[in-house]
Amino acid sequence: MVNWDYSYIIPSFMILIIIMGYYFALPRLPIRMNKTYLAILIVEGMVIIFDVFASWADNMYAVLPAWLLVVLNSAFFLAFLVRAYLFFEITITILRLNLWKNKLSGFILSLPYFVSLSIVLIGFFRGTVFYIDENGYHQGAFYPVIYLCLYFYLAVSFVTIYKYRHKIRRRNERVSTVSFNIILLLGSIFRIIFPTLLIYDTFCLMASIVLYLSFGNPEYYLERRNMAFNSKALRSYIEENEGRGRFKMLAFCIRDYHDVREIYGSTQMNQGIAMISNFLKSNYPECLEFYYQGGRFIILGDVTMNWEDIHEEMRHRFMLPWKSDDAELYLEAGFALIDCSKGYNSADEVLNIIGVMLEKADALGSDFNILADENALADFEERISLKRSMENAIDKREVEVFLQPIVAAKSRKVVGAEALARIRDSEGDIIPPSAFIPLAEKNGRINQLGEQVFEKVCQFIAENETEKWGLFFINVNLSPIQFMRSDLGKRFLSTIKAYGVSPDKIHLEITEEAMIDEQQMEKQIQIMQRDDFKFVLDDYGKGYSNLTRLKKSPFINVKLDMEIVWDYCNHEDEILPMMVEAFKRMNFEITAEGIETEEMARKMTDVGCDYLQGMLFSSPLPLDDFLKKYKTIE
Repeated sequence: MVNWDYSYIIPSFMILIIIMGYYFALPRLPIRMNKTYLAILIVEGMVIIFDVFASWADNMYAVLPAWLLVVLNSAFFLAFLVRAYLFFEITITILRLNLWKNKLSGFILSLPYFVSLSIVLIGFFRGTVFYIDENGYHQGAFYPVIYLCLYFYLAVSFVTIYKYRHKIRRRNERVSTVSFNIILLLGSIFRIIFPTLLIYDTFCLMASIVLYLSFGNPEYYLERRNMAFNSKALRSYIEENEGRGRFKMLAFCIRDYHDVREIYGSTQMNQGIAMISNFLKSNYPECLEFYYQGGRFIILGDVTMNWEDIHEEMRHRFMLPWKSDDAELYLEAGFALIDCSKGYNSADEVLNIIGVMLEKADALGSDFNILADENALADFEERISLKRSMENAIDKREVEVFLQPIVAAKSRKVVGAEALARIRDSEGDIIPPSAFIPLAEKNGRINQLGEQVFEKVCQFIAENETEKWGLFFINVNLSPIQFMRSDLGKRFLSTIKAYGVSPDKIHLEITEEAMIDEQQMEKQIQIMQRDDFKFVLDDYGKGYSNLTRLKKSPFINVKLDMEIVWDYCNHEDEILPMMVEAFKRMNFEITAEGIETEEMARKMTDVGCDYLQGMLFSSPLPLDDFLKKYKTIE
């Protein structure tokens, strides 16, 4: 009689109960990963139970009926095989592969599993895997099939992980996937070496814990502040349903979310987000609710649901305040309906369409009508094309520099220019900066783009000795994001030295947005001024600055935004002349932008502007055209 050692299996079962209790306590996203992991936990529990009872029954064979031993051992081997297959299945799931997409390969990979199950079932009657006689439990002729099946799926798992390793985006997930399969392999070896020690279930539990920590924890898919599913959950669900949408989404956003958050404060706003989430869960239990950050929510459900009624209910709810013991918020929402019932090509496509449509919904003002924009896909494709063009231009160093002249107000001679970035689409047409600059700022390419423009301006000055023909400076724009780089001065100084250009020939324009963090701005400017860089404040009158702040700011020039220039030229008043006089007393030079007529040029000269810039003198020109037009001017 075999004396089984239960030292490891009982504590393992207790740990499994704790994991399952925690797992069931939280909402779970209905995706393949979670379903497979849940199946592993359930089957793991069954394996442990059958392993303990079958081992106990085998020890008690003399007093127990033979059929009970057969049932318990058969149940154990069946659960053992199912568990082995499920671990293989979750490996495939992590790799984002569909086993049955190709029916032939799916059949071949599943064949060992079904053959092994069949052998165990046949053994119930014929004793193929094990048999019971008057001396108790014995291994049958086909007993090795159980381990062959296990090692087959472990081998396929390792090969598949290596072949499709690029599909696992994060390094820690890749390590975890390899690790839990290694743990299973080691456990099977220990089982063979120590056949009386019930330890393989402990190794399987260890593998389950690795899976839980890396993939199975429901908290990974939850927004902790309101326990709604998060943006990662939304992407995972959409990715899993690629090519077979079968769902619709009602997306909505809190209008002017960041401004509203500043008004109410983060604590009250978080309570408001939680109240909205609870309302969605209570009223639409048949749907999945996602919080997509930034005051954006998604209700996802079946295509047959009455989405117009849901929208109407939500619209009316937002007409009422959101109240709790500590908060009372009055919020507006913009809505968008996204139909995925016809399928889609990628998760990025759907998520970008959501972004495009919610941007439009946010801009609808007080119009609560549902937004179901059929042009959203076209907008998304246009953005993708724009992104491609921008990245292609940056990567190939094909960002073009155009120059718009800046003239002295009194002499009307060209004394400087403003450098403007331009890129072209696949057809060779110019893309407006208003389209690609915000995109470059969002995706982090603005630094590369800005440095490329700066270098090309340095090269232009060095190769053409611009000061000799009256071009004394060129203004280069800095994005607020670019201006925040602590090493910006060092990088620009290195470029200037490489081309042998004096720093005072390039004036760096920053907008009022960069002045929001006053201390950071002053620190950055002071550092770069030590290397003789000069700074110009662009678009004055459009944003946050005021005379008090400007008095402390080390600018050499203030450029008046074209809107206040146009406003003054259309309706003269005392404000602009007084402002210009104040700037002059603070030793700022003044540039008026947007000059389009001789009358505007005269008026802005009369109020005291030093420089003029606008279409009256020239539109922005490519470098070669600028040279042809202005290099001959004495």
